[in-house]
Amino acid sequence: MYQYDEYDQKLVDQRVEQFRDQTRRFLAGELPEEEFRMLRLRNGLYIQRFAPMLRVAIPYGLLSSRQLRMLAHIARTYDKGYGHITTRQNIQYNWPKLEQVPDILADMASVQMHAIQTSGNCIRNITSDHLAGVARDELVDPRPYCELTRQWSTFHPEFNWLPRKFKFAFSSSTNDRAATRVHDVGVHIVRNADGELGYSIYVGGGLGRMPMIGHLIREFLPEAQLLSYLEAILRVYNRLGRRDNIHRARIKVLVKATGPAKFAELVEQEWAQILASPQAAELEFTPDDLARMKAHFAAHPHRTDAVNDAGFDKAQQNDSAFAAFVRRNVREHRVDGYKAVFVSLKAPGIAPGDITAEQMELVADLAERYSFGELRATHDQNLVLADVAQGDLYDLWQALRGAGLATPNIGLLTDMICCPGLDFCSLANAGSIGVAQDINDRFDSLDHLYDVGEIKLKMSGCMNGCGHHTVGHIGILGVDKKGEEWYQVTLGGSAENDVSLGDRTGPSFSRDQIADAVQTIVEVYLSERSDEEETFLQCYRRVGMAPFKARLYVEAEEEELAA
Repeated sequence: MYQYDEYDQKLVDQRVEQFRDQTRRFLAGELPEEEFRMLRLRNGLYIQRFAPMLRVAIPYGLLSSRQLRMLAHIARTYDKGYGHITTRQNIQYNWPKLEQVPDILADMASVQMHAIQTSGNCIRNITSDHLAGVARDELVDPRPYCELTRQWSTFHPEFNWLPRKFKFAFSSSTNDRAATRVHDVGVHIVRNADGELGYSIYVGGGLGRMPMIGHLIREFLPEAQLLSYLEAILRVYNRLGRRDNIHRARIKVLVKATGPAKFAELVEQEWAQILASPQAAELEFTPDDLARMKAHFAAHPHRTDAVNDAGFDKAQQNDSAFAAFVRRNVREHRVDGYKAVFVSLKAPGIAPGDITAEQMELVADLAERYSFGELRATHDQNLVLADVAQGDLYDLWQALRGAGLATPNIGLLTDMICCPGLDFCSLANAGSIGVAQDINDRFDSLDHLYDVGEIKLKMSGCMNGCGHHTVGHIGILGVDKKGEEWYQVTLGGSAENDVSLGDRTGPSFSRDQIADAVQTIVEVYLSERSDEEETFLQCYRRVGMAPFKARLYVEAEEEELAA
């Protein structure tokens, strides 16, 4: 993984001391609230319903065991003993004291971590495929390109005050696991017909109150020109993006207003000017640049004898619970004899994405023992140990199970994305954690979940869409109706290769009805699917909304009449 050099460390350390002085002056009444607000946002600090919330950057989701131990220390020392993994592969703390935040940032800096640009109208944490570097369907490891882009974008003077926040996602695999088409810019690393490496560039995706799918504006961009082209995109957006209306300030609104073809034309014109300027050479990747960065992400020294381990198959035959874990939480690795293992943060009774300090420390220990001291955070709020030898899987599973981290539900209904909602967020209209628990209670049988198969449920407590509800197979959005919590439902969304926005079923459901509604949706799917191989999304796209809507609202009316 990328290691700070002396300049990186000095920059982060200086930022900590700057914010320490800013916080001191604010608490002493020397710095007005509005001025401090801009400064704290640049350091990942929000003010939520009950306390500040600190969002920590985890670039492209990659963590060392040492860093995870520090996150555990922060959770135990400065918070209430846990953290929350987000859909940007970051971690949030919901209960820090404002006066202690500089100390938290200093502790993070000691392990090469920070909270810079995790909020505010700037380029946010750059995300990528959580199986980067180990996936069998991968062209090249996208993380070196992510890191080069991160270094270019951090403190970029021209893009420090954009019209609105800006998000990049990178993928280099046949299967898009990074939701690239619902980002401001999605970068697909590809090869052209001549075998040259480069990028397909998608622009104008995004979720929130105006969800949109990104448009392809350049089919092939040469490998060396990534930063100059991204600079051109940001310049056009910075110049033409709206600043008079926060709800229409994202680049997706600009792309829609101009039209994708016209926007692409504007970018090409800007890019041509950059390429003709002295700045062009500074933005171009040289072979040495790429080699230097790729060296930070070199393959680990995998054991050559791992492929011949017969204990893996025998353990599955002898233990059905382990076999279920392997079926749901283990993925193929590009190296024979190794697997990528999902650590589920979706155990019953736990808010999705939450992880305690003790669990962090255990995962750090397991990462060192079984996965070369590294792990990844996923955009669907789980963790991954990406380099586990098959022969170690049974022992790893036992350790995870003992800590409540081995629920075999990855990709199933209870592996839901869920924002903190009204329990914490000052923007939320409705709770989401309690609804997640109600749904878990309805589907507490793993056998039933396996029969149902893959369903991606995503839930947000407000229109900002932090829970990605608009691209859920089943999406749930919390809304406020005269001070009461209600929930809109959408069906048929996807953030993967077959990207689509969900269709709204109709009127919203009350807090008491929403778990019933999800159960009804699943029942309709099971009755309508052509066979056990047809997934929920395939079934919905074949039969449409009508059978789901008929059952949902007939049953809701019957409930009201009975009441």
